[in-house]
Amino acid sequence: MTTASVPATAVVVGVDGSPDSKRAVQWAAADAARRQRPLHLLHGHEWPVVTYPMAGLAMPIIYETESLESPARILADAVLQARDVDAELRISTEASADLCVPALLAASRHASLVVVGNRGLGGFTALLVGSTGVELASHAICPVVIVRHADRPDGGSTGRVVVGVDSSHGAHEALGLAFEQAAFRGCGLTAVHAYHRQNAGHQPGGIPDAALDGERRLLAESLAGWREKYPRVDVRLDTVPGRAGGVLTDASAGAQLLVVGARGRGGFVGLLLGSVSQAVVHHACCPVAVVRHPDR
Repeated sequence: MTTASVPATAVVVGVDGSPDSKRAVQWAAADAARRQRPLHLLHGHEWPVVTYPMAGLAMPIIYETESLESPARILADAVLQARDVDAELRISTEASADLCVPALLAASRHASLVVVGNRGLGGFTALLVGSTGVELASHAICPVVIVRHADRPDGGSTGRVVVGVDSSHGAHEALGLAFEQAAFRGCGLTAVHAYHRQNAGHQPGGIPDAALDGERRLLAESLAGWREKYPRVDVRLDTVPGRAGGVLTDASAGAQLLVVGARGRGGFVGLLLGSVSQAVVHHACCPVAVVRHPDR
């Protein structure tokens, strides 16, 4: 496995010719152009599908899960798609002999971002997100963006970048990516902090008490340094009662991007991808960026 072909700080996108992959190429090309980064198109192999078509046949028939097009053709088409987004992009391509997940994980050592579609070729239609996206979000060195194909109804954060904030280490890295994305997109940022009513001492009448004020103070303090670094980004603070996964999924309606840490403060230590990030990866209404803490 080689990663020498991946330009430093490149936006890497997994390419397999599927509709979701094409959407990922468009998203990645726009991001690379916006942030003036090189774009690296990477094609990796998928596991073949084994079937037993007729009773009495001793040997299975193996069908490749990839399309009938060659990797070279798939990559050439992806280059054209990226050029349609920005003709001046610096684009490199790679047809890896490795399976797609190991190839993309290797590329994540050098990339600034790895982008994949919601589901590629060979996925089960009942799955909300393919295994490639979940594996990458759990193990990649750099942030991973999963481009979801979903309706994007208007919501309170329409046109903005949304970021989930808690007191975990991963939230700091998530805030960094969220502010950068909002700055380059020229859009506002909505920072969302979910809390449990009982933990905040929420009263039936809806009047916040000192504990709830503390939750709001935590959110404001978490953003202090970032707001100074990105003074032109319009920041909105939103403290919402409820479970974080559901709160963030609701907040993603109409958003340009939802950013979360891989694991929050309440996760089990052994889990690489927490329940909140799992929830939004599967159910958010917009592309989702998952950011792992460098020590995880």
